[in-house]
Amino acid sequence: MTDAEAPKPEPEPGHEYPDLPETKSIAAWRDAAAHCKACDLWKKATQTVFGEGKRTAKVMFVGEQPGDKEDIAGRPFVGPAGHVLDDALEAAGIDRRKVYVTNAVKHFNFIRRGKRRIHKKPNAEEIAACRPWLDAELAVVKPRVLVCLGATAAQALLGRQFRVTQQRGQFVETSLASLVTATVHPSSILRAPDEETRRQEMKAFIEDLSLVAQALAG
Repeated sequence: MTDAEAPKPEPEPGHEYPDLPETKSIAAWRDAAAHCKACDLWKKATQTVFGEGKRTAKVMFVGEQPGDKEDIAGRPFVGPAGHVLDDALEAAGIDRRKVYVTNAVKHFNFIRRGKRRIHKKPNAEEIAACRPWLDAELAVVKPRVLVCLGATAAQALLGRQFRVTQQRGQFVETSLASLVTATVHPSSILRAPDEETRRQEMKAFIEDLSLVAQALAG
């Protein structure tokens, strides 16, 4: 039995999943996820932000959660961090149009500061509640290479013991895909304290993605 055909998961008390599709269609899973109430994040978020890309994509990138821009647009990686990812993919020689991008959590988690909505890291329960959607994406797309962007995605998929700072750029053994690796989340580059640090961090990020490009070409 594949992940996409797995029995309906049990949400936390007081929460519920919508009817899960039996078909292996990204569009069907996206439509179902739009009605997810498996945790409290749906109450504040504008909408569910499901993954995006071709079903035949050879590489899948998984981040933490949508940000403010993504929450409004309903699409993953269209905000500032997405632009960093786009630039790095181009520099590494990976066609952005041929990858699948998604997040471990499909709703924007935030705290308000005046008119601003500030990112808040999702907790373990929220990550677990969203896992069926990510499992479905993996089962439908079946990427050859899976890339975790940042600690939240890496630990959600590879275990809490995984350390991006120590293992970034390394391919690890797992049943999730033929080749699985992790690197930093592009938002971390935007948080660099100065321009020189940002340049160095971007260079390292591109080097990690270049390893992915080499794996895809091999």
